[in-house]
Parts: sequence; structure tokens; C-alpha cells
Amino acid sequence: MSAEASVLFDAPGPRAQRRNLILTVISAVVLVAVLAVMGWQLKSKGQFAANLWEPFLKPEVWTGYILKGLANTLKAALVGSVLALAFGAVFGLARLSDHAWLRVPAGAVVEFFRAMPLLILIFLAFFVPPSISPIIADGPLGNFQRVMVETLGAPFGVEISRGVVTVPAFAALVFGLVLYNGSVLAEVIRAGVQSIPRGQSEAAYSIGMRKNQVMRMILLPQAVTVMMPAIVSQMVVLLKDTALGFIIAFEDLTSYGFKILPANYFNLLPAAFVISIIYIGLNMALSGLANKLESRTRRSAKVAAGTPSAAGMTATGRITGDGGAVGAGGDGGAAGG
Repeated sequence: MSAEASVLFDAPGPRAQRRNLILTVISAVVLVAVLAVMGWQLKSKGQFAANLWEPFLKPEVWTGYILKGLANTLKAALVGSVLALAFGAVFGLARLSDHAWLRVPAGAVVEFFRAMPLLILIFLAFFVPPSISPIIADGPLGNFQRVMVETLGAPFGVEISRGVVTVPAFAALVFGLVLYNGSVLAEVIRAGVQSIPRGQSEAAYSIGMRKNQVMRMILLPQAVTVMMPAIVSQMVVLLKDTALGFIIAFEDLTSYGFKILPANYFNLLPAAFVISIIYIGLNMALSGLANKLESRTRRSAKVAAGTPSAAGMTATGRITGDGGAVGAGGDGGAAGG
């Protein structure tokens, strides 16, 4: 099997390479033709008229619309990402617990919110509290509801007045993003920790380390490198999911690009094009930053793997002693000196 082959298919031969080249050329020609037809149709409808693109040359359009929407999008994405990572870490590690009373409820929460569509979670957060809060206010939990809103909800703009809870669009959007993406990240973290060879933890237990020490010092540092691509991919998904705030009138980049700007300048297609370019740039920047972070993490792990720690354990999980070593790579065997 040549270097170009993989586990999924064999390397193409000369005839297959020529066929692939011909199909690629034909596909490119068809794509160019379709784009040319679309461009001609748009031009005939006046979509390339200069007056439709002129607003994007005005500073007030950027400062008053696009940058304001971008700031709201990044704010929702940042808050949602931090809370989703925290949610995922707590419930992902809880699913690895040896105690059923902790593992089973955590699994139920994660599976429930993974199965719920994100848009429904946003709707529930936006419309349900104002409907049920007056009923709760008249019951024995009325004071508890008020305290919870004033302590936990206040940082997100949630307010309560005369027993009625008002949830702003920002809070409802972040609520949905955290529960859905946090549940997905919980599974990523659980799978990442479980992907570490068992010999790593067995070697740590053999020198008397407790489970929380094994998790904190041995498994999680190695699992971070394994989980990084999946975590970053989910962060990109979360960033794009902020566009769903458009449904509940959250003034994000999508809302300004597809509703507010076209309403003022009658340029829906140019506005959509500019907003799409900004979204693509954001996602590419996030992916590039993650790739650099992953590369740096892998280099740090390789350097640390060759340097024994003061406790006698390297980052690769091999335990060294004064006269022997315990191999943790596969079978957890020990050799005495």
C-alpha cells in the first residue's frame, strides 16, 4: 500500500487519476458557469448597483450597525463558551464518577439537553419564565424565585417585577447555548478522558495516588490534547448558533445584516454578503487560533515527556523510581531494579 493510500481506500492508479482530473475539470467548469449565470441574473436585477454597496463605505454604518451587532455576537459567544465549557467539565466528569447517585442524574441531564433542539431551548428560556413566574410568586416558592432571579439572573439582565420574570433576548440565547453545547462538550470530555490508555491510571494508582489526583494530574492534562479539535469545532458551532438569536429579536450580527440594515438601505443581498464574509472570517480566525494552541500543547507535552517530575512521574504517565520503573503505556507492568 502506497503512502497515498488510507484505511478507507487504496491509492488511485494512473487511470483513476486521469478520470479524477477530468471530473474535477468538468465540475469546475460547471461551477463557474453556474456562478456566471447567477451573477448575470443578479446584475440584470440591479443587485450590483453602486448605490446598494455605498452604505458600506460610510463609517456610521459600521459603527452604528455592523460593529454593534458584531460586539453583541462576540459577547454572547464568549459568555456562552465559558459557561458551556464549565457545564461540560462538571457533567462530563460527573458521568465518570464511581457513584451511581452522581453518574446517573448527570447522564440523564446530558442526554436530555443533547436531544433537545437548540431553538426550542431558546424559546423555553424566553417565553416560559414570564408565563409561570406569577404562579410561583403566589406560592410558597415566591421568595425563593425572587432571590434566585436577583442573584443568578441579574448579571444576564433578568429582572423580576411584581412577581413577573422578564428574560432579555441575550439571557435566553446564552441559556440555550450553554445547555445544548455544554451537553455536547460533556460527552467530548468524557470520551477524551476515557481515550487515555488504562495503564496511565493504573501506574498512578500503583504509587498510591488518589482518584482525584489521577484525574487532575495524569488523565486531564493528556486528554486536553485529545479533546482540543472537538472542543474547538464545538466552539465554532456555538459561534454560528448565536445567529438563532435573530428569532427572538436579539440584535446580533445576523439581525443587523438581514433585518435592520436592509430596512434602512434596501440592500438585503449586499448586506447578507458582507455579514457572511465577517462570519467566515471569525470562524477561520477561531480555527487558526485553535490549531496554534493544539500544536503548542503537543510540543509542550513532548518536552514534558522527557523530563521526570519531582514526584517521579512524567507527563506520559511512566513512573520512575530510584531503582526501577513502572511502565504505564499498555499493560501497566512493573520492573524492579
